[in-house]
Amino acid sequence: MARRVDKHLQQHLWYLVSVILVFVPIMLSQTGCAQRENTIKIGGVGPLTGGAATYGASTRNACQMAIEEINQQGGLDVSGKKYKLELIFEDDEGRPESAANAYRKLIDQDRVCAIIGTVMSKCSLAGAPIAQEAHVPMISNASTNPQVTLIGDYIFRACFIDPFQGRIMANFAFSSLEKRKAAVLFDNGNDYNKGLAEFFKARFEELGGQIVAYEAFTDEDKTQDFSAQLTKIKAAGPDILFLPNYYSSVAMIAKQARAMGLDIPLIGGDGWDSPDLVTLGKEAVEGCFFSTHFSKDDPSPRVQKFVSAYTEKYKQPPDALAALAYDACLILFQGLRTAKSLKGEDLRDALKNIRDLEAVSGQITFDDQRNPVKGAVIVKIENGRQVFYQRINP
Repeated sequence: MARRVDKHLQQHLWYLVSVILVFVPIMLSQTGCAQRENTIKIGGVGPLTGGAATYGASTRNACQMAIEEINQQGGLDVSGKKYKLELIFEDDEGRPESAANAYRKLIDQDRVCAIIGTVMSKCSLAGAPIAQEAHVPMISNASTNPQVTLIGDYIFRACFIDPFQGRIMANFAFSSLEKRKAAVLFDNGNDYNKGLAEFFKARFEELGGQIVAYEAFTDEDKTQDFSAQLTKIKAAGPDILFLPNYYSSVAMIAKQARAMGLDIPLIGGDGWDSPDLVTLGKEAVEGCFFSTHFSKDDPSPRVQKFVSAYTEKYKQPPDALAALAYDACLILFQGLRTAKSLKGEDLRDALKNIRDLEAVSGQITFDDQRNPVKGAVIVKIENGRQVFYQRINP
């Protein structure tokens, strides 16, 4: 009889343990962000390894700098109480599956209050549904694909979106450079590249230009040889080539294009914006143009203050990814200051109501889809340097 009771009790104990193991993580994930010794945890996600690693490094550096500035001031005032901030940054490797895992860790284990990131649109599209379901606000610093914020009302961004970027580069090619026959070469396996190519094509044709070649490849992290596509492009006789890709593949394409005598202007989007572009591409990218969110040579006092602080701290000037990550932090800090509480829904509502926030990359007001209404800059590669060319307002 005693053995039978012991066995019965043991079964009940195992049942209780299983219930605890199932429901405690769920309860914890629903209690909002973790607070330890008056500290708010902030998540960060970006590619610290892989073909876009400089983007992740810039994102992490700028987030850390912004948070340190707040902590040096004694913390952030939220609902009348001061909090220190702590950054927990995860590497998404530039891969959607890694991004999803990073978001789950930050939300389920670290219980962050919000997430800054991630950079690449394909990775944000993997992480955003996780943040949305958990009611954890997310501010992508650099994902320009319009689908990102459409995932839900907890998803924000600090950058302009591809329809705007594609249009301004088509306008620039047609009106400023006076080109009439354009070619496009893009990675059709990446949401960012594909979307930007489509928006450029639509606007260039709308202006009266002709797209004489529209060539694609798959996976710029692995593709090394672009000769087949470039041969078709050269035969079509374009007077400009639009490359809506990331800097490492742009450098390879530029070198191969020049080697086969395709000596026409190359233009692109913010995926070009890395100090490694000139290092890798050398003279092949000389005289080329790209759109981006920020230029360290912009004479704006706010820009120059940020450039000075970042350069002093990290011994190199910031790129656009750093500026956007810093701006994403400014957005989050403003949301926290004005939120009724640290609950996800209260922070979301505060972020939605941000108006005319003075940030490094411009004044920020969110539209109905939580995209900032802001301008862009055109940068030219000149004498091996990225040089501010002009600012374009929305």
